[in-house]
Amino acid sequence: MKRRSFLQLTGSAVAATFGATGAAHAWDGGAALPPPTDVKAYRQARRYADLPCGRIAYVRRGAGAAALFLHGAPLSGFQWRGAIDLLSPDRLCLAPDFMGLGYSEIPERQSVAPAAQVAMLATLLDALGIGQVDIIAADSGGAIAQLFLGRYPARVRSMLLTNCDTEPNSPPPLIKPVLDMARAGTLADETAKWLTDRHLARSTFGAAVYRNPAGFTDDIIEYYVTPLVSTPLQRRQYHAFHNALTPNPLAGIEAALQRSTVPVRMVWGGSDPIFPLADARYLDRTLPRSLGVCEVPEGKLFFQEEYPATIAQEARRLWQVA
Repeated sequence: MKRRSFLQLTGSAVAATFGATGAAHAWDGGAALPPPTDVKAYRQARRYADLPCGRIAYVRRGAGAAALFLHGAPLSGFQWRGAIDLLSPDRLCLAPDFMGLGYSEIPERQSVAPAAQVAMLATLLDALGIGQVDIIAADSGGAIAQLFLGRYPARVRSMLLTNCDTEPNSPPPLIKPVLDMARAGTLADETAKWLTDRHLARSTFGAAVYRNPAGFTDDIIEYYVTPLVSTPLQRRQYHAFHNALTPNPLAGIEAALQRSTVPVRMVWGGSDPIFPLADARYLDRTLPRSLGVCEVPEGKLFFQEEYPATIAQEARRLWQVA
């Protein structure tokens, strides 16, 4: 169904939810919120699913229809803690760690390529008795979300995409230095430096992906970095995750996206040079049931951690239409 027809059929609902044309909303600054779940509490909530591909780490909160949160690199499901705090009263929130990142434990020969991640997610949902999901995704997790939609369209109820790969911009040119280090086998060594030099972590990575790098605190750095560099196997798998981002894993996905009947909303950090607003507009043009783009002007790549209220607000609006 084309977007024009969809908006005509659902005009009143969409007008009430997103505005009459489904156009972008300005960021409203968000409401004052209590601090999100901290590292200690999130670690205690972590569970594991023993699957054929390995022992997959995930956090599960709430009840009812399921929302699947897909994180970016080099992060883990912890990226979504603030949004999960706000949305778990409305949904069963599931945040797995991808293979090769976070706390998932997989054997040496297990592929960590995007297609393998899609298969892992489907197997995890099956193991947990979950059929359909509302996907919320960022960065490389957004690429995996698109591949999941292409492979399992009936399992996706709605999709909220934040700054992430698109077929014309995958992998984005600005991450070439990271991919070069992964290919050379030095990325883990460079990342491990953050554990002993937190100022370096905040002044380089933190400044690139957060509006306020001070929020990239010591305990968060440790939580994200430790599983990536603790053993030779984890280091190799961390490199393998990045090596699998070339050649373009989204090559050819546009045709599947153009056939999609799933309602989708883009919520995009407007200050991110890696995935600029043009990527959100491309998705808006490509997906027939796009409900437009919400720009967070100050947001960088991982703004989702800093503005969970915006994610929660936009997700609830999307779910009303879905």
